[in-house]
Amino acid sequence: MRIGAHVDAADPLAEATSRAAEAAQFFLADPQGWKAPTPRTDADRLRAADIDLYVHAPYVINVATLNNRIRIPSRKLLVSHAAAAAAIGARGLVVHGGHVNAGDDLSVGFDNWRKTFAYAAESGGFPLPVLIENTAGGDNACARRLDSLARLWDVIGDYGVGFCLDTCHAHAGGEELLGLVDRVKAITGRIDLVHANNSKDGFGSGRDRHDNLNGGTIESDLLVAVIRAADAPVIVETPGGLAGQGADITFLREQLGGEVASA
Repeated sequence: MRIGAHVDAADPLAEATSRAAEAAQFFLADPQGWKAPTPRTDADRLRAADIDLYVHAPYVINVATLNNRIRIPSRKLLVSHAAAAAAIGARGLVVHGGHVNAGDDLSVGFDNWRKTFAYAAESGGFPLPVLIENTAGGDNACARRLDSLARLWDVIGDYGVGFCLDTCHAHAGGEELLGLVDRVKAITGRIDLVHANNSKDGFGSGRDRHDNLNGGTIESDLLVAVIRAADAPVIVETPGGLAGQGADITFLREQLGGEVASA
């Protein structure tokens, strides 16, 4: 079990080292923009590093929507980010599950996900695992509640897609954390990455506001239990920069004890 943090993209290896992290997640382009990533001059150094790298796709990507002006650019942007992430040796590309607009048929959103993998297959498929992340809000989301996630996996599960479990999103999205890992794995068969975050808001709030592991509305012992059960690499996306994330990484190592040291 490797533990790391979401860090600034300028020098992710230095950011990870300063946090004593074994993994780092970062963006390759503006997370709120539509520009494709450009080649990194430090690609060789990133590939050679003894730090597990993950890339988070831009938040604007929504391949599920029925809106062609968003869905089609989203597919292209996802493919370009996958290629750029593979070029730096990333272990996975995290992308939110997306949603349809109110009044639209959610089943079409699931099928749009299938078409996304079919679109990528036309050029040889995704060059690294695509990890779909559960989301905190939205009544028309593809991956907020586990019943929707099950319907999504029925459509795309055969494509080898991975899953990223965000603890804050699950709590705010209305999914009980107790026993959550077993329920997720019964659907996806896997958890490839954990975003370990507490939540500033209450259960079922639908609000995506992360807090440090010993803050927020989720008991820290419960967070640790979820992370232990998932048995996957961990990324903290918590506030406080170096100090806050460093404390969260230290806390997890102390709570998980020898499980991390022997990994």
